[in-house]
Amino acid sequence: MRPAALAAYLRDKADAVDNEMRRLMARGDIPPRLREAMAYSLFAGGKRIRPVLLLAAMEALGAPSEPGLPAACAVEMVHTYSLIHDDLPAMDDDDWRRGRPTNHRVYGEAMAILAGDALLTEAFGILAAESAARGVPPATIVALVRELTEAAGASGMVGGQALDLEAEGKDVSVEELRAVHRRKTGALLVFCARAGGLLAGADARQLAALTRYAEHLGLAFQIQDDILDEVGDATKLGKPVGSDRRKGKATFPALLGLEASRREVTRLTEAAKAALEVPGIDGRVLAALADYLLAREA
Repeated sequence: MRPAALAAYLRDKADAVDNEMRRLMARGDIPPRLREAMAYSLFAGGKRIRPVLLLAAMEALGAPSEPGLPAACAVEMVHTYSLIHDDLPAMDDDDWRRGRPTNHRVYGEAMAILAGDALLTEAFGILAAESAARGVPPATIVALVRELTEAAGASGMVGGQALDLEAEGKDVSVEELRAVHRRKTGALLVFCARAGGLLAGADARQLAALTRYAEHLGLAFQIQDDILDEVGDATKLGKPVGSDRRKGKATFPALLGLEASRREVTRLTEAAKAALEVPGIDGRVLAALADYLLAREA
């Protein structure tokens, strides 16, 4: 898939997700300041990699992606909540996110916590009710709720953040660092690929292939993040570089060096693409997405 075609695909899917999230965010009796704080981070200009992955996984199996929009919006809301909370002074204590002040710097710590709480809670309501409204079978909705709970919770993303905090300033092994990243970053990406498969009616072999693809992709994604934090362009990243090193965070460049980390990203990207070589999966867009993430600068 040519880069221009992929860029157009990413814009189209991201716009569809944004339009749906704006519709969903306009509903309900939400206090104005809370709604504003939620929207501030939700529409801060993210690349929408996770929802795009979910929708692309559906299309790779020959299914229309429209019924997956509620799940795509839900996972982006969960991701955004995690960023708001990660940036708090009690966590990573970051002042900048995507080129502008973090949520707590604008709305205060208390409102930022509530905005994150609200996004997390709304995500599950949207996943259940809006999926049903689009004709997703009840058994599939239950499976999606269960898997998102596991991916976002104590055994997934939240657990990974806990391990990441515990590892600060300590010597950790490469395998221990992989375990952190599989939870903190990889779990939601694996959910997205699997959710797309579940929504599209994937068989066991196809679902396993999508899972392997996303496991490799998630680790490559996080290592590339580690690399960019060392040598990236702050104007493109939207935040200062070198923050991980200053905080004593365990990263792949710190353990392996930059060149070995770059080789590992390439190896994982190729492994992700190879996992898609299963009957019934048209992996062209998913493979192009893996290459895009390998080459990204932000």
